[in-house]
Amino acid sequence: MIRHGNAALKFLKYIAQKLKSALFDLVPIILVVVFFQLVVLQQPFPDVADVLWGSLMVVVGLMLFIEGLEMGLFPIGEQMAYALSKKGSLFWLLIFAFALGFSTTIAEPALIAVTQEAARVSETAGLIASTEKAKADYALGLRLTVAFSVGFAILIGVLRILKGWPIYHLIIGGYIIVMLITLVAPEEIIGLAYDAGAVTTSTITVPLVAALGVGLAKVIKGRSPLIDGFGLIAFASLMPIIFVLLYGMIIFN
Repeated sequence: MIRHGNAALKFLKYIAQKLKSALFDLVPIILVVVFFQLVVLQQPFPDVADVLWGSLMVVVGLMLFIEGLEMGLFPIGEQMAYALSKKGSLFWLLIFAFALGFSTTIAEPALIAVTQEAARVSETAGLIASTEKAKADYALGLRLTVAFSVGFAILIGVLRILKGWPIYHLIIGGYIIVMLITLVAPEEIIGLAYDAGAVTTSTITVPLVAALGVGLAKVIKGRSPLIDGFGLIAFASLMPIIFVLLYGMIIFN
């Protein structure tokens, strides 16, 4: 009984510590909302009970999400990187990198929402036909373009780790390409293309990709997990801009 009691007490302390950490992460957001609601707008909170209950759910959800990343996604990302690198097959490692980026992006809810909204706005502006099929095809084309670009970005990022290329060369070169394409791309696609980079780094993609990079850097001689392991997410945000700009040049020209 004493042993079970000590275990339960340790578990409760652990949960309390995690909840406290999640709450502190949300404090800045809470303070901003409270300040503008009470000081700037000078209005009471509507449905205070619902707000408090929702805030509690956010804290618990954030705690569980972070705990899940630490227990599951980070370890599996590093383990897969280790296993693939030990297998010694560059082909399968690159295939896995591309498939990881593509599969986690194609189902990203934020990307689906943005592409559907882009299709609706494009229809209103007369850029595409006013049919459900035209809107669906346009949205699907955007989703596939972005997903393919993220897969390609992760593939390039893995190659960078393997070859030891300096990350700033690729980042600077990539944004130079972005600026050059922007000069000739249709105006209707530029804003959407720049937003596409932000909606691709989903809650699943980021931890898995980051863990993949760190895991590769750990098992490859001469690579530093701190210097070489990170940077994959930067490519996942940069490459969609280029691909969507090119997509717009094909669709609207």
